[in-house]
Amino acid sequence: MALRSQWGTRAGFIMAAIGSAVGLGNIWRFPAVAYENGGGAFFIPYLFALLTAGIPILIMEFTMGHKYQGAAPLTYRKMNKKTEFIGWWAVLVAFVISTYYSVIIAWAIAYAYFSIDLAWGSNTETFLFNDYLKMVDPGQVGNLVPGVLIPLILVWFVVLFILFRGVRKGIEIANRIFIPALAIIFLIIVIRAVTLDGAIQGLQAFFEPDFSSIFSGEVWVAAYGQIFFSLSIAFGIMITYSSYLSEKSDITNNAFITGFGNSSFELLAGIGVFSVLGFMATQSGVAVDEVVSDGVGLAFVVFPAIINEFPGFNGLFGFLFFATLVLAGLTSLMSLTETYVAGISDKFNISRRKAVMFGGGLAAVISLIYATQGGLSFLDTIDYFINQFGVALLGLVEVVLITWVLRQVKNLKNHADEISDIKLGWWFPVSLNVITPLVLGYMMFDILRLNLLKLFDTPTGNYAGYSDTFILFAGWSVAGAALIVGIVMAATKWRSKEGR
Repeated sequence: MALRSQWGTRAGFIMAAIGSAVGLGNIWRFPAVAYENGGGAFFIPYLFALLTAGIPILIMEFTMGHKYQGAAPLTYRKMNKKTEFIGWWAVLVAFVISTYYSVIIAWAIAYAYFSIDLAWGSNTETFLFNDYLKMVDPGQVGNLVPGVLIPLILVWFVVLFILFRGVRKGIEIANRIFIPALAIIFLIIVIRAVTLDGAIQGLQAFFEPDFSSIFSGEVWVAAYGQIFFSLSIAFGIMITYSSYLSEKSDITNNAFITGFGNSSFELLAGIGVFSVLGFMATQSGVAVDEVVSDGVGLAFVVFPAIINEFPGFNGLFGFLFFATLVLAGLTSLMSLTETYVAGISDKFNISRRKAVMFGGGLAAVISLIYATQGGLSFLDTIDYFINQFGVALLGLVEVVLITWVLRQVKNLKNHADEISDIKLGWWFPVSLNVITPLVLGYMMFDILRLNLLKLFDTPTGNYAGYSDTFILFAGWSVAGAALIVGIVMAATKWRSKEGR
């Protein structure tokens, strides 16, 4: 069967792969995780996790897509027809994430506009939750919020337009523009950040090593969790992208560049974020640990407050910061959407444009729930459960299936070695067969144990204190639906010759 190569160049693929990994979460999640788990000492388990889980799984998924020439569902079906549902499960997880990820990008677009005249005022928390999002109680939907809806429509217009143009003329060209722009803009922000008063205090807090922490199992689990969630593995993204590679692509080298490229951006994000937090701590006369935050609170509450205190060019640097969030978000959203667009096209033998209209259009319509006054509660809950019981569990199932059930590691290793300059040694099978399954298994057990204890503890003992009904509806049911719908899709008859 002829390869369906669609990347114009190898650099185009690498930029797209890095773009899918470098998302919004890299900017605010990694700095907080590193700080809370030993500071500078965290880089020891982090690097070990990158080399024993991140890069090996990248190589595995790159090889799967390249060897079997299909999106995740078709790739799994070609390995074994009984495992096709795993590919659809990954596609459905990517679909769910794309529905709310698009809304966070919409917020960033709005905040880029707000930053011009610092419209968020002095009380940035009240502005976000009351003035901008107009939040209602969890479980209530409320009305659509125009300030979220309008940029959300713009986000989907841009992403679907790019996907309509295809891989080479759409995704590749977009990443060739977005990724360099993201790197340049974020580098400008970091350079400005490290020159602020108090930046050294923040960097000291970030890099100061607590070597005693590396003897804690929780720190090592946090390192593996960060690597796993930041590299966009187990979404089917890397399998889909690598299915478009040319016949002689250097898979192993591509995986190393993607892995270290993503980690370099995370390190740069940590330097920038903690330089700015050090500035804020100095301005407020408090310790750095009193201003450390993560998630949307850091991006849309803490950073606007910090930008207010900048000694000059506040609006410019505010605009640049939120522009980086927009660019990082768009590259990841394109990757997520391409995953189910390719899966639908493969399965039902329809044109790419029809797959974009159906898959992307449906995601865009569903995303409207997050543009309502109750949207943040839905986003917060669905994000938590789909990541914990979608991505983490899916990753564990994927690795165990490939290594222990189908015993494909040697087969994939041989395929990668045939076309790669760097030959895979003993560390590759050991990492996939032993280290990664054990660590992910422990992570999944601990996550499941804690959440079940919360569910049966008290009426408000759930995640974020939400009610049992809301958690079951917006949490457990969504995570479970991704698997159930994946099984249904796998049972649907293939209309393309490749899947028959």
